[in-house]
Amino acid sequence: MCWGQSQGPDYSAQEKSIADQISGLRALPDDVRARTTQELALRIRKLPASSNKLRLAYSLANLSTEGDFGIHALQEVATTLADALRESPMRAKNGAPPPPYLELAELVRYEHVEVFLDDPQFAAATATVEGDEASRQNADFTLSDLDGKSWTLQQLRGNVVLVNFWATWCPPCRKELPDLNALYDCFKDQGFVILGITNEDADKVKPFEDQHPASYPILLDPGDQVHKQFRIVGIPRTLIYDRSGKLVAESMDMRTQRQFLQMLAQAGIE
Repeated sequence: MCWGQSQGPDYSAQEKSIADQISGLRALPDDVRARTTQELALRIRKLPASSNKLRLAYSLANLSTEGDFGIHALQEVATTLADALRESPMRAKNGAPPPPYLELAELVRYEHVEVFLDDPQFAAATATVEGDEASRQNADFTLSDLDGKSWTLQQLRGNVVLVNFWATWCPPCRKELPDLNALYDCFKDQGFVILGITNEDADKVKPFEDQHPASYPILLDPGDQVHKQFRIVGIPRTLIYDRSGKLVAESMDMRTQRQFLQMLAQAGIE
């Protein structure tokens, strides 16, 4: 998942070794990455309680959902993050649960892991995730694509609609683009629509599109209004609406073609 950059903390030699491996995860083949993710989760769990331990657990969790690395790896990641939060609980910021709690709540909601964390901030994060999903059910937008054509979500009822929030600078967003193209080409004659939404300007998106063309419309949200309405923080994020307009599937990060197919099956496309 892609987030903003922040300055790194002062790590011990052991912590820095783990941090360096986390930083290198995207360069690994998927099978090696899955195994390494699980191993890193176990190594982090053995560290003494500290804010650095929590920071490492959170960093690993952010990268653990960029693909299909298996429930066992995700469960270890979630357990490690829950343990780190239990050891080093965080206070609410501006009335909102801190990001590590939200990450854990999304892992439970969208990756189907199981954790126990008796913490009011985790309860608040769970309620926030559920509320965000409910708001996306009823949200609507009208945006223009790169050719100037206008698209309105609610007017697409009768189709299965996949909405993908992405950006040109986001590595996992770029990685899932070929799979989205293949899915669109395969199912477009069945009333299947993909809308890619970016908050970048056209002069940034068009050169990327020339080099990496999408077979589906790319919509521009440079004012960030739709991102805010849909409460999008990390990208990529994919939402799938069935033909009645019901939100039936959602991802918290990058998906593989196999995972996309599983999501589409919930909307009746197989």
